[in-house]
Amino acid sequence: MTAAPPAAVGRRSAARKPQPEPTPVRSVLRGGGLLVLTGLLLLLVVLSTWIGTKDTTLGQVWTALWNDDGSYATDVIRQLRLPRTLVGLMTGAALGAAGAVMQAVTRNPLADPGLLGVNAGASAAVVFGIGVVGLAGFGSLVWFSFVGAALTTVIVYVLGASGRAGPTPVRLALAGAAVSASLGGVIAGLTVFDSAAYDYLRFWMVGSLAGREPELVVQLLPFVAVALLLARPLNSLALGEELGRALGARIARTRIAAVVAVTLLCGASTAAAGPIGFVGLVVPLVARWLTGPDLRWVLPYSMLLAPVLLLVSDIIGRVALPGDELEVGAVTAVIGAPVFIAMVCRRKEASL
Repeated sequence: MTAAPPAAVGRRSAARKPQPEPTPVRSVLRGGGLLVLTGLLLLLVVLSTWIGTKDTTLGQVWTALWNDDGSYATDVIRQLRLPRTLVGLMTGAALGAAGAVMQAVTRNPLADPGLLGVNAGASAAVVFGIGVVGLAGFGSLVWFSFVGAALTTVIVYVLGASGRAGPTPVRLALAGAAVSASLGGVIAGLTVFDSAAYDYLRFWMVGSLAGREPELVVQLLPFVAVALLLARPLNSLALGEELGRALGARIARTRIAAVVAVTLLCGASTAAAGPIGFVGLVVPLVARWLTGPDLRWVLPYSMLLAPVLLLVSDIIGRVALPGDELEVGAVTAVIGAPVFIAMVCRRKEASL
């Protein structure tokens, strides 16, 4: 048998080599997509302050934003809808950033912000604060919940870092699942024996933006800003530890910084609006599909797409039931579940 000529081998190798897929949508959306999403978000802010169970006009909304005339419509807009909208913006941005950072650091496109047990820790802290400590003010619960989320993440990281392999993504995920399951039992036990904790938690656990204070926006802003600083080193980490080290990335420090960022983002958003599901899971998948794997693009897209989804869900929840409202967490689950199933069924979403 004679060997194939080098030219023929080269042609066969080139034929087997996968060619890069054309990305006309990505190339267009990368530049103008951020502007389009920003405009859409501004439109949703207007709709969110306009639409509700109390009928108002756009003129009343405009007047209420600039002048407090003491009318009932103005009070509804300034005291209820505007804070609700602003908290939705910040909570959505935090959830989107947390999901993007989580999926990058674990190199798992199906990773959820609750993977490290942050949501379970925040929920357990809220139940403990109401049922044991006796907290009642929402401002106190925000920081109490944040401390619970931070302590839970530290425990998960210590468990995941034990052993020779260190804090690998798989070990962190397993430790987070174990801690979340344990805290779920603690939450169930505390709510059974304390009716006040149960009454508060059964609404908070669904996820809601109603009745939030405008001061929460200022409290959430620093935590959301932290994630923007991690985009460049996380790009190297997502390539793998060996290649990341070859590119000069400090793997251990970058991973710790990412875990701290996810803790801040998830803890603050969960404390502000409850454990809203699917937003931090689905939005980074859609952002990556639009922009590619570069986290410097995925992160800002996620921080715009997530509040878009959250505000749309909140508006739908206000008008879905005549005379009543659906909590935003229930609506995001209904919207996010089919989108998530469709995205994971796509072959190119199988890995980062």
